[in-house]
Amino acid sequence: MTMIDDISRRILRELTRDGRISNLALAEKVGLSPSACLRRVQELERRGVIRGYRARLDPGQTGRAFVVYVMVGLAEHTKAAQEGFERAMARADEVAECHNIAGAFEYLLRVEVTDLAAYKAFHTDILGTVPHVRAITSHMVMGTSKDQRG
Repeated sequence: MTMIDDISRRILRELTRDGRISNLALAEKVGLSPSACLRRVQELERRGVIRGYRARLDPGQTGRAFVVYVMVGLAEHTKAAQEGFERAMARADEVAECHNIAGAFEYLLRVEVTDLAAYKAFHTDILGTVPHVRAITSHMVMGTSKDQRG
């Protein structure tokens, strides 16, 4: 496990809020000289603590404002069944996230589509045709009060 000190935590917090912040502004916010700040950021990148930077998109503008968290149970608990399910989800454009989880279900998906009709089509035509799927439980997002995903 990588040890992260308080200054690096502050750097990570600021970069999470705004990945496009200039090094000068970041250094000022965390109380370092620009050169020391840049060295810290580069070291965090080199160590893999910072895995990359990405744009946060407006789901309403991209046609993906209808968000559903889907819990999926598999009928078989074999490596082949899991790998087959994961390959199918990797091919599905509607699936923004696919997590193998512990508990009553094997997978938790974050599905982003245009509307309920589009989700029904995904549910029926894609998810419903994947071998070994035995249970599907859908949770439609009605509002989001906090979202810190990068």
